[in-house]
Amino acid sequence: MEQAQKIARGTRDYVKANIALFFAGFVTFSTLYTFQPLFPNLVSEFGISPTVASLSLSMATLALAWTLPISGSLSDALGRRSLMGVAVILAPLLAFAAIAEHSLHTLLAFRLCQGIVLAGVPAVAMAYLSEEIDPRSIGSAMGLYIAGNAMGGMSGRILTAGLADFMSWRAAVGVIALISLLLGVAFLLLLPPSRNFQRRPLHLVQLTRSLLGHLGNAGLLCIFLLAFTCMGGFVTFYNYITFRLLGPGFDLSQTQVALIFLAYAFGAFGSSLMGGLTNRYGRSRIILTALAIMAAGLLLSLLSFLPAVIVGIVIFTIGFFGTHAVASAWVGQLAPQSRGQASSLYLFFYYLGSSISGTGGGFFFSLWGWPGVVMLVLTLISLSVALTLRVTALTREPAPEACAESTTRCVNGTCLPGQHPS
Repeated sequence: MEQAQKIARGTRDYVKANIALFFAGFVTFSTLYTFQPLFPNLVSEFGISPTVASLSLSMATLALAWTLPISGSLSDALGRRSLMGVAVILAPLLAFAAIAEHSLHTLLAFRLCQGIVLAGVPAVAMAYLSEEIDPRSIGSAMGLYIAGNAMGGMSGRILTAGLADFMSWRAAVGVIALISLLLGVAFLLLLPPSRNFQRRPLHLVQLTRSLLGHLGNAGLLCIFLLAFTCMGGFVTFYNYITFRLLGPGFDLSQTQVALIFLAYAFGAFGSSLMGGLTNRYGRSRIILTALAIMAAGLLLSLLSFLPAVIVGIVIFTIGFFGTHAVASAWVGQLAPQSRGQASSLYLFFYYLGSSISGTGGGFFFSLWGWPGVVMLVLTLISLSVALTLRVTALTREPAPEACAESTTRCVNGTCLPGQHPS
C-alpha cells in the first residue's frame, strides 16, 4: 500500500493536528490527576484514612498502566482517531457520573473505568504522530503533545485545589470535567484523519508475537527501561519534595507547596523546545543534555535556601519533560510495525517506574531523609544515561548532517545496524 503524503510543519493540517493532540493530552492528564489534591476532602466526607483516599488516584493510574498494551493493540486494529475520540469524550462523562454518586466504592469503580478509558490516548497519540507527521517535524510535534500532558497534569492538580477553596470538591471536579468535555469535542473537530494507518486484525497469537518482538528488540527495550528509570526518578522527586518543603527549615503551607506544580509549565516549554532540536543535534545528545539538566536541578534541591530549591525543581522538571518528549518520539522510529503497541509498552514501563520507585522512595526518605531520595533519583538518572548510550550504540544514530546526505539508508532519521551511511 502506497503511503500518503505526511503532514509537514507549516501546513494547516500540522497546526490542527498539534492543537488537537495538545487538547487530548490536556484532557487525559487533567482528568487523571483531578483527585490528587482532594484527598483531605475525601477523608473528611467518607471518614476514611489518607491511604484509602489515595485509591482515588492509584485505581485510575494502575488501570491506565495495565490497559495501555491492550489499547495500543486495539488502535492497530480499530484506528487511532476513533479510539482517541471515544476516550476524550467518555472520560469526562465518567467524571460527571463519579461526582453524582455518594458511595466511595462506586466512586472508585468509576475512577477505575476512567483509567481504562484514558489508556486510549497516550500510546495511540504517539503512534498517530509517528505515522502521520513528517519525520523532520515529528520532534516538535511530539514535544507539543507532551506539553499538553504537562499542562493537563498541572491544571488537574492546581486548578482543582483552587476551585475547592470556593466550592465543593464535587463541583470542582465537575468544572474540570466540563472543560475536558469541551476540549474533547474540539479534538474531534480538529484532528486530521489518519492517512497512513494500516489496519491490523486483532489476533491473540499475532498480538503476543508482536509484543514479544518489541520486547526482544534491544533498542526498544532500552527505551522502555529508560522510561522506567526516568519516570521513576521524576515521581519519586515530586512525591517527597513536598515533605521537605513542609518540614523544618521551610515550614510552607499545603497551599504554598501545591504551587510547585507550576514548574510543569516550564516542563511543557522544555519538552517543546528540546523536541524541536532533535533534527539539529540528534536524539541521543538531546536526551543526555536533558538528563544532565535533571541532575543539576536535583542537586540544587539539597540546598537550604528556598529560592535555590524552587529553581532546582523547575530545572529538574524541564530536564525530565525534555527527555520524555525525545524518547517518546524515538519509540515510533525504532518500531518496525505495531507502533501503537510499542508506544503502549513504553508508557507501561513509564507508569510502572512511577509506581515502584514512587513508593520505594519512601524507604529512602524514612532512613536518610531528603539526601536519601536524592541518592535514589541520581542513581536512576545515571541508569538513564547508560541506557541512552546503549540504545545509541545499538541503533547507531547518525549525525544529522550525515543523514541529510544519505536519507535513503536511514529509517526516519535513525540508522539501524547495517544501514549507517558510510
